[in-house]
Amino acid sequence: MLRVAAIAVVTLALVAAGCGGGSSSSTSTATETAETVSGCQSVEAPAPRDAGGAMAPKERLDPERTWTLTFDTSCRTFVVTLDLGAAPATAASRVSLAQSGFYDDTVFHRVVPGFVIQGGDPLGSDPVKAGTGGPGYHVDEKPPADLSYTKGIVAMAKSQVEPPGRSGSQFYVVTGADAGLPPDYALAGKVTEGMDTVEAIDALGTPGADGPPTQTVVIESATPEG
Repeated sequence: MLRVAAIAVVTLALVAAGCGGGSSSSTSTATETAETVSGCQSVEAPAPRDAGGAMAPKERLDPERTWTLTFDTSCRTFVVTLDLGAAPATAASRVSLAQSGFYDDTVFHRVVPGFVIQGGDPLGSDPVKAGTGGPGYHVDEKPPADLSYTKGIVAMAKSQVEPPGRSGSQFYVVTGADAGLPPDYALAGKVTEGMDTVEAIDALGTPGADGPPTQTVVIESATPEG
């Protein structure tokens, strides 16, 4: 599986207490209240798909324009402003994938509270294959040597055996003050709107664990503008 850093996983002992006598209406009310607090809708996971075979873009984006990606999710919306100055090839790839609908109906398959949320894998809803999918091509673009992965930074995920700056489609958003990662992960941009949405997704992770969120979070669409 793709991992942006090695994290110690703490085993939590969970004690389940049974409650009887609850009506369906009270259960429904509790669900609605939870959704209101988190801002995340209860949704079904989309079917995984093998999306390999996408074509890498041949042209760069106009550097005189500001390019953004708007992610509409089951936990509301957030906007990423792409960094064309430091990562023109990575930005072009992200826009191309979004234009083709690649990210639509995919999930955030990895949430590490206070660290990162990770998505962009067409196989992300498959519990066995999550973290292994991609577009069928890669981009190599080393990030700036002085890059710090601070809160809101969006970067591309890769396996530990891949060279610095290599990316496919999977990306992560830093949710902690500083992820403390080496500058090995291709820069995509930064969240400039909707950080509260990112934090709502982060809150669905299991404290001390590295894995899927406790509730399915779907990227309904990713819309580029520039």
